[in-house]
Amino acid sequence: MKALLSTAPGGPETLALTEIDAPVAGKGQLGVRVLACAINYPDVLIIEDKYQMRPPRPFAPGAEIAGEVMAVGEGVGGWEVGDRLIAVTGFGGLVEQMVVDAARAFRLPDGADPVAGSALLMTYATTIHALKDRGQLAAGQSLLVLGAAGGVGLAAVEIGKAMGARVVAAVSSEDKAEAARAAGADATMLYGRAPFDKEASRALAEAFKDAVGPGGADVIYDPVGGDYCEPALRSIAWEGRYLVVGFPAGIPRLPLNLTLLKSCDVRGVFWGGFAVRDPAANAAHVAQLLDWWQAGTITPRIDRTYPLAEGGAAIRHLAERRAVGKVVVRIA
Repeated sequence: MKALLSTAPGGPETLALTEIDAPVAGKGQLGVRVLACAINYPDVLIIEDKYQMRPPRPFAPGAEIAGEVMAVGEGVGGWEVGDRLIAVTGFGGLVEQMVVDAARAFRLPDGADPVAGSALLMTYATTIHALKDRGQLAAGQSLLVLGAAGGVGLAAVEIGKAMGARVVAAVSSEDKAEAARAAGADATMLYGRAPFDKEASRALAEAFKDAVGPGGADVIYDPVGGDYCEPALRSIAWEGRYLVVGFPAGIPRLPLNLTLLKSCDVRGVFWGGFAVRDPAANAAHVAQLLDWWQAGTITPRIDRTYPLAEGGAAIRHLAERRAVGKVVVRIA
């Protein structure tokens, strides 16, 4: 079978399309024919050895898949050959076949598009955990979403609206603003490209304040980090919740006096850790997402798709922040 493998640390150009042996499903596992693999920012980092998880090489990147069951391992119930599933695998998804722990697999609804299904879990499951469990977002509250045209950003816009919030989407271009409005954002604002000097940082803080209104943002969803963090925090409401989701713009240094002045919380969001520690709660979240998806309340936006041989180009497209929504590699 074919696999797109990382054989040395580096960018997408270091990936090699290789023939390897097909894996065999063991106890508690499902053998899966991979139909589609969504690309996420951890895929950019993991091949450069900059992610918290460093698999032994050679390995295939690709953390979430949609696939079809080819074999059912010992001790696995509830699955049959031919069933379709979605799963987060951590890595290994840019292959034609793989094994998946049955406990980490969720059934793909009948008739659902596997390309869209592959793009559901990491972004939307992260976001529902962030907004419900960590942000405690309530109907009628205000939500500021940074990077609102990326995969997790658009998920935050849609889920924020589903939860009854007023959503302000912060993006870097007008075409991205249009995507956020199409996802349901009540208001949008444009920001420039970091780094920012002190004057530009102050101006951005004022722009955030104008966008969210005089009451401030009850919840700020930040999958961007870097120089955007402090200006956004200055727009938070009294006792607001600032959700730390990711750092493609760099890990920020936050002046803690701001948290004192606003009596606000800065809360980390680590969905992977949550899913391991409380699988029942995570499963309930995924069930809610699947219901919303089938009802049309949420719809994964696919920016573009690539064949397996061009999986490196898919990762590069995301790394260069050109994607509006998700990038997916079609495999079967």
